[in-house]
Amino acid sequence: MKSPQITWIDSNDPPEAFPDIEKAFETPDGLLAAGGDLSSERLLYAYRHGIFPWFDEGQPILWWSPDPRCVLYTNELCLTRRTIRSLKNSNFTIRVNTAFSDVVTSCAAHREGQDGTWITAEMMAAYQDLHERNWAHSIEVWDSDRLVGGLYGIAIDRVFFGESMFSRENNASKAAMFVLCKMLRENNVELLDCQVESPHLLTLGAKLISRRQFGSVLQSDCKDCLPMTTWPAEPVKIADIIAGNPPSALQ
Repeated sequence: MKSPQITWIDSNDPPEAFPDIEKAFETPDGLLAAGGDLSSERLLYAYRHGIFPWFDEGQPILWWSPDPRCVLYTNELCLTRRTIRSLKNSNFTIRVNTAFSDVVTSCAAHREGQDGTWITAEMMAAYQDLHERNWAHSIEVWDSDRLVGGLYGIAIDRVFFGESMFSRENNASKAAMFVLCKMLRENNVELLDCQVESPHLLTLGAKLISRRQFGSVLQSDCKDCLPMTTWPAEPVKIADIIAGNPPSALQ
């Protein structure tokens, strides 16, 4: 039996030059195509159709659509009472889109147990471009003037596609997830795409759904390809959010 052949995309091919996601490899799980570029147009088309880039330095651009897909419904985020109590007693302040490049750089930093990072310089530049076009966003956790945690991702219509998060203090990334899910719910966004499962994400309430089910959600929730524009303009104390006293942007 012949091994499946990967689809190669040329950088001059149109953004929609991907094979159907059901043609993705079983091994490695979800590998769909290689090549192309990281233009905003190609990335937006990819995300809207259940595809994302993931590759190491020195590799060609690799495109993936795993089955099953790891997702978090924004009303199902699970934090322990101990974590909520810790956040309520913390000095954490949440800001949105004030230090996008710093968040991405922090997510790309070396972590214990990892040999390298998939967030290459090429990826950073691509997502910075998406940020400047109002598609990519950062949720930042600050302790006074120190950036201690956060995450970034892409918001399209009624889906947020999470990319990566980091934490320099206990529960900082959980604080970012808590506020992000609240903001998304207030904007009628029910689904946060987590891409690939991890034990940490599963403890937060993430679950696995089939690739076909995920694609069906995208057909209805990403059909208009509109950015999410309602984000808090001012810093927000997470203690105030937990206490039920958020500013109007989070009510």
